[in-house]
Amino acid sequence: MSKVLLPETNFLELNLGTENALFQLSVPELIEEALLNGEGTLSNTGALAIDTGEFTGRSPKDRFIVLDDITRDTVWWGDINIGFEPAKFDALLEKVCAYLRGKKYYVREASACADEKYSLSLRVVTETAYQNLFAHNLFIRPDQHKDSEPEWTIIAAPGFFADPELDGTRQPNFSILNFSRKMILIGGTGYTGEIKKGIFSVLNFILPQQKNTLSMHCSANVGVSGDTAIFFGLSGTGKTTLSADPARGLIGDDEHGWGEDAVFNFEGGCYAKCVDLTAEKEPQIHAAVRFGALLENINYFPGTREVDYSNIIKTENTRVAYPINYIDNAILPSRAGNPKNIFFLTADASGVLPPISKLNKGQAMFHFISGYTAKVAGTETGVTEPQLTFSACFGKAFLPLHPTKYAELLGKKMEENQVNVWLVNTGWSGGAYGTGQRMKLAYTRAMITAALDGELDRVACEIHPVFGLRMPESCPNVPSEILNPKNTWADPLKYDGKAQELAMAFILNFKQFEDGASEEILSSLPKIVKNTV
Repeated sequence: MSKVLLPETNFLELNLGTENALFQLSVPELIEEALLNGEGTLSNTGALAIDTGEFTGRSPKDRFIVLDDITRDTVWWGDINIGFEPAKFDALLEKVCAYLRGKKYYVREASACADEKYSLSLRVVTETAYQNLFAHNLFIRPDQHKDSEPEWTIIAAPGFFADPELDGTRQPNFSILNFSRKMILIGGTGYTGEIKKGIFSVLNFILPQQKNTLSMHCSANVGVSGDTAIFFGLSGTGKTTLSADPARGLIGDDEHGWGEDAVFNFEGGCYAKCVDLTAEKEPQIHAAVRFGALLENINYFPGTREVDYSNIIKTENTRVAYPINYIDNAILPSRAGNPKNIFFLTADASGVLPPISKLNKGQAMFHFISGYTAKVAGTETGVTEPQLTFSACFGKAFLPLHPTKYAELLGKKMEENQVNVWLVNTGWSGGAYGTGQRMKLAYTRAMITAALDGELDRVACEIHPVFGLRMPESCPNVPSEILNPKNTWADPLKYDGKAQELAMAFILNFKQFEDGASEEILSSLPKIVKNTV
């Protein structure tokens, strides 16, 4: 097994030393290290299965941004972007490095952004082998090592715990972005999602300001005719599942940029939820769970190494991380032309929104800024059942800038490229959560296919009386009675009441954005009506 190949000077700033570093290990070497370290086991398909410990999801309240000259007047400060003192960061960095000094640790060089015009070089330093395997799978893998220093460094030490009183954190776990030192410091949590979302936050800060490029929390794929589609949505709404379409090439499943003439993936892999995963429902993701893939927080059937995907005793947020080339029809390099269709995915736990509807420009801007969905159980610490939430731009937790910056870019690009925009409810039908049923994946796929093929442009539409959405009256391979959500409720009056509740929630949430909204956007707010029976 190869020891570090980097010169000592590369680590002078961190003062880590290189005598205990393992650099750019191959996938078999990383898996061997993980097994020797007792970090995990091999499943019957060859995937490495590990547990991330106490944290099985992100901890948003423990994510900080160093407040300095670069960020002071640009970052959207508040409950999402919490300031951290530069001196506190420097002191905590030294503590983490002192903790790693003398230990075996793992170093990986990679990059983000599949378009060379926007590429960001990375160095990932991890305490565990499995975290380094995750970085190998999720970031873009260089063809060969470059001698130049990387632009950004990520240090992840799950075994180091901060002292909140002394170190300025809220809890012993933390994730801190420092734009001046170009570092991300993670400690006290083994959840690998903190690594990928840290870099996503970095790109969300850099690209709109420096490159006039829209950074997006979305998946993307492309058809044989070159028609690109992007899917916005929070975790649990179906971004990964719906973009993994055997009939279309996969650009990526979670994070993208929309530049001058192309959509490009930020990442080199996929991080898919795998609760209730089956070969029948999601064949491409199921087939990707093989040697080199990383399974998180799953359970085996007793006495076997076969994964029981329905077992959520540890968390509903079971995950698998794999390189994008594990999907047979992945596009490499992961970029394609400007999109023709945009889908806003929402897991509506109220059962009010239609399964698919077409939006005009004003409605598209309104729903993008609103970013409505329900947080699905397990994606964040403490979330055990769907909770109504509004996440600006379908990714508020990762936006260092004010949401209107991203919304303005989206509106400009939509207008320039004449894009169709659809709102898709992958949540509940026939009633709210607890009464209704989750929308069938087969129906959602059929509706999206019809939209992509232009079939929904040729059918009559009904206007939703509260939200003003254009609901198609028919769709191939979908029962017509489910297309208007009110028809699926046993009691129409209860539906009306729930629709009014949701409309009021939208209106109250949007008050924070009203001052900067155009008349076109404001005209798209839902209407409060007395009776729609």
